[in-house]
Amino acid sequence: QVQLVESGGGLVQAGGSLQLSCAASGSIESINSMGWYRQAPGKQRELVARITNGGSINYADSVKGRFTISRDNAKNTVYLQMISLKPEDTALYFCWSTILSRQGFADYWGQGTQVTVSS
Repeated sequence: QVQLVESGGGLVQAGGSLQLSCAASGSIESINSMGWYRQAPGKQRELVARITNGGSINYADSVKGRFTISRDNAKNTVYLQMISLKPEDTALYFCWSTILSRQGFADYWGQGTQVTVSS
């Protein structure tokens, strides 16, 4: 069974920084893309950033220049460094990954970690 476990959320003032981490574990044969989505109250879940196993990266326009995604393939871990945080970044942040296990390729999601930015 594959699990994604996030850490690093919290409460921060506007202009502050946070780093999120997400580690994948279980019967993993290989990991394709990894990334982060977020969902604010009353809104749909949206892509924040994602990175392929080849290192290609996509960011939402709203976070470009402020957020940086990276991954450590040896640790099956993806990171999201967030700076210059704004109140509108407040949301539940979910880790996501496409992983090959004994059951084949599938999308996996973490439980979510709350990021709250106060003005």
